[in-house]
Amino acid sequence: MSAVLNAPFFADVPQPVFKPGPAGTHITIRGLTKYFAGWPLYDQFDLDIPKHKIVSVFGPNGCGKSTLINMIAGLVPIDSGEILFDGKSLKDTKIGYVFQNYREAMFPWMRTIDNIAYPLKLEGRSKAEVDRRMAELVASFDVKFDLNRYPYELSGGQQQTASIMRALANNPEVLFLDEPFSALDFEMTLFIREKLQEVFMQTGTTMLLVSHDLEEAVYLADQVLLLTKRPTRVAEILPYGDARPRTVETLSEPSFISTKKRSLEIFQREVRR
Repeated sequence: MSAVLNAPFFADVPQPVFKPGPAGTHITIRGLTKYFAGWPLYDQFDLDIPKHKIVSVFGPNGCGKSTLINMIAGLVPIDSGEILFDGKSLKDTKIGYVFQNYREAMFPWMRTIDNIAYPLKLEGRSKAEVDRRMAELVASFDVKFDLNRYPYELSGGQQQTASIMRALANNPEVLFLDEPFSALDFEMTLFIREKLQEVFMQTGTTMLLVSHDLEEAVYLADQVLLLTKRPTRVAEILPYGDARPRTVETLSEPSFISTKKRSLEIFQREVRR
């Protein structure tokens, strides 16, 4: 009952005129509001996400990093606000999503190859189109394991590789990645990081990455989106422009070190508030 009493009555609130983002914006978020148990997580939250960039989302525990990308992707309903992709609604936009828990993300009754092809079959693509796209993905990811096996027969890294291939199968405009490396060993993490960079350099797909690893967040990003504690706001957005592909040498570059240091300072400031 308290949630109902404490939640705002949105129907009586005059809706502001939608204000588009600056040139080069891909995702425009205006007035995003989300309450949990009567308490605001996001309240009139505005954000512009640039096109053809990787944006890493980082912030204190409980600030709603995953919830943010889940709301943008339509997996979690919002209480009010508007989210547009290049001026279009979500239903008119192709998106891909890579979940943290790859074991639950794949259909266990389908062979791995059929899991990867599933988005294409949903679109009604012909067998020739599906086979051509599968061949492209296999070549791009240099797949050495048997895609005719079922997901539960594969290693964790192989399952997550297949999950990313599935998310990219229909050439999405936006790719969402919710802690895609957290359940992987270090060797597989390095491999998937490289593959994501290659895909990004080839396609320019807009990517939103949630990470709890600051080094990883900065390493992959064109922008680091730093959030406050709830009710969540933008603390700062830091640009990071080192050339791709980024390698182990990138970690010792002055620009990487300074961006990581500044990100950590902002994070600690927000945690202490």
